[in-house]
Amino acid sequence: MELFGTLVLAAIILGLLFLVFRKDSSRYNRMPPGPTPLPLIGNMLQLNLRALHESFMKLKETHGPVMTVHVGSRQVLVLVGFEAVHEALVQQADVFAGRAHSPVVDMLKLDFGLAQSNGERWKQLRRFSVSTLRDFGMGKSSIEGWIQEEAKNLTEEFRKTKGTPCDPTIILSWAVSNVICSLVFGQRFDYQDKNFIGMLSLFNENQRLFSSPFAMLYGMFPIFTKIIPGFFNKMLTNLNEIKQFISAMIDRHQATLISDNPRDFIDSFLIKMKQESDNPDTEFHFDNLHMTVLNLFTAGTDSTSTTLRYGLLILMKYPHIQEKVQKEIDSVIGQDRAPAMEDRRKMPYTDAVLHEIQRFIDFVPLNIFHMTTKDTIFRGYFIPAGTMVVPLLYSVLYDETKWATPHSFNPDHFLDDNGGFKLNPAFMAFSAGKRICAGEGLAKMELFLFFCSLLQNFSFRSKEDPENISLLPTSTTFVKSPQIYELMAIPR
Repeated sequence: MELFGTLVLAAIILGLLFLVFRKDSSRYNRMPPGPTPLPLIGNMLQLNLRALHESFMKLKETHGPVMTVHVGSRQVLVLVGFEAVHEALVQQADVFAGRAHSPVVDMLKLDFGLAQSNGERWKQLRRFSVSTLRDFGMGKSSIEGWIQEEAKNLTEEFRKTKGTPCDPTIILSWAVSNVICSLVFGQRFDYQDKNFIGMLSLFNENQRLFSSPFAMLYGMFPIFTKIIPGFFNKMLTNLNEIKQFISAMIDRHQATLISDNPRDFIDSFLIKMKQESDNPDTEFHFDNLHMTVLNLFTAGTDSTSTTLRYGLLILMKYPHIQEKVQKEIDSVIGQDRAPAMEDRRKMPYTDAVLHEIQRFIDFVPLNIFHMTTKDTIFRGYFIPAGTMVVPLLYSVLYDETKWATPHSFNPDHFLDDNGGFKLNPAFMAFSAGKRICAGEGLAKMELFLFFCSLLQNFSFRSKEDPENISLLPTSTTFVKSPQIYELMAIPR
């Protein structure tokens, strides 16, 4: 017991010495105010690791919309509310365009690729990725046919359930994932393909692990990866297996590559690698290819499939909204043809419901952490380069000054007085600024076409009374997902 007390005292003293003697402490003296930190652990005792956004909202009541929170020994700039987030991400877009790193990112070598990179690497990879995906149809009518075809496969899969209760999670993941697979791998996978199913399972498990308090703990105190390694090792094992799947796909592409006729994203990247083979500083190499493919697959699968899954749960809780959407589908599209993107402008209520689903579920409440790229002045405070920034998306999507009833599901948030669709500037479901989701156009197209196809063909019911359906998420640290549920897809 005495030894334990001595170790605790030594840790506190070391933490104090670190705070007092850190070389760059003066650079942080003019940061915004915030809660007083404790040595070594910072403000950890004031933070709920299972719902950090709620902790930040509570601290905002005392310290305002721009504050400094100590996460462990790291000073984090937290921005709360539409005005503060918009000012940073849009009005000072270049300054707040960095991507913050954590020790977990570094240990897993996730700083390659598009999502977690910075500087010239990020600029080159983003420019190339957006341009290439557009060449293969992202956001254009040419990919609409792919999504429509996949929607047919999706509805057929639900039809096989014959109205019996089923968990829609994996079915929706198959369909959504196949769209990004068509762009990246140049092929779709059969829903019974064991390798495809296995990769999606690994991917879903890692998303759950990364969203847990353990991942946050590792990020703040890397020593725990040695003390409690099992959780970290599981993430690493899953990631390596996913990389093996991607490597096999890349090998097949290399063996059949035709330099003047790229079939998909991987081909285009391999061609770019050949073109820059003499450039020692090129960012087009296998590490960036592997991780960019993983980034695209991740972004192109989880967010859209989770949004659809949450959306169906919401419609089961509010059957009158489901019926109103179906009435609009029947009026504009009917039952004799597939939904098309040109239908959306004639379907303001359905469009409003889709936007409200994205706002209400608040998929990534903390946003993906940003970082300042250079020293800047923000609202009179000095923010050093390299500062981690949390532009709290929850506080934007639930900003009481921007939404009439932010804590209720209300499609009227996106309808004008005449029932026409209107976009609210506080709708930041895809973030904003330089780091806005690169696949926003594709996601919007998928959501509309899949959503309309499902509601055109089925009515969705729960075994439970709608009053008893819970919309509370299972995890709220980084990603919000609906609780596991079953639905009945009743053919119309």
